[in-house]
Amino acid sequence: MATVDHFEIPADDVARAKSFYSTVFGWSFEDWDDENTMIESTGANGIGGDIHKRSVVPHPTVVITVDDVDDALAAVIANGGEAVGEVIPIEEMGRYCYFRDSEGNLVGLFDSRAS
Repeated sequence: MATVDHFEIPADDVARAKSFYSTVFGWSFEDWDDENTMIESTGANGIGGDIHKRSVVPHPTVVITVDDVDDALAAVIANGGEAVGEVIPIEEMGRYCYFRDSEGNLVGLFDSRAS
């Protein structure tokens, strides 16, 4: 079953956003580089997330974890959605992409299949 396991927060200034979320919510971070940081914890029952340099996606996004991004993207398209961009590998972690659902919402997909 597909689950919502991750959220993304785009930022014009990642350091400023980290300071904001750390101060307001007590979140801590693991930096990947100057443009990407993982949120360490959102609480015992929270989902994971990241803050990244604003680019393709101008607003916060939920990411759905699936068994296979290609299969899920094919189902999205077959049911009135559309792919946005390409499937992108994330080192040895997996792959992700974005799609628009039948209502025009931008949503992320992730699988743990290394390319």
